[in-house]
Amino acid sequence: MEEDRMIRLSKRMSKALRHKPERVGLTLDPAGWVPVADLLTALGVTEADLREVVDRNDKKRFTIDGDRIRANQGHSVEVDLGLPTATPPDTLFHGTVAQFLDDIMRDGLRPMSRHDVHLSPDRETARRVGARRGRPLILTVDAKTMHEDGHEFRLSTNGVWLTQHVPARYLSPA
Repeated sequence: MEEDRMIRLSKRMSKALRHKPERVGLTLDPAGWVPVADLLTALGVTEADLREVVDRNDKKRFTIDGDRIRANQGHSVEVDLGLPTATPPDTLFHGTVAQFLDDIMRDGLRPMSRHDVHLSPDRETARRVGARRGRPLILTVDAKTMHEDGHEFRLSTNGVWLTQHVPARYLSPA
């Protein structure tokens, strides 16, 4: 499948599995799963194309488990991914752009329309995330101190660290 077509299908899958399943007639179970067959019908795609997107997606956004599929994180609809709490590395990173920096440094990182704040394990991943909205700025998160102070972290199956909020005191420019 050519790259543009794969990106378009990945975006459609994200909308269906993370944000607006009802728009394509899907209902996610409490953990975010839907039958693969239902998603194929809803999107009008082949199983081969769907599996290629799952396998080739650089961010590993989706997981297929037997005859069901779900997004790994980033939901704006209510789901419980069942991810256990985990001890984060000492430092995590967040990519953003200049227009949000003042608000972030005042209020911290908030999940906005999603369930959790997404943090990257390395600067390069954070840079790529921030670059989606313009010239990226990388913030360093003192995850060790946050964790010691009682903040919970979870690690998604694709390596994205999740937490409910990152107060500004744990942030610094990278």
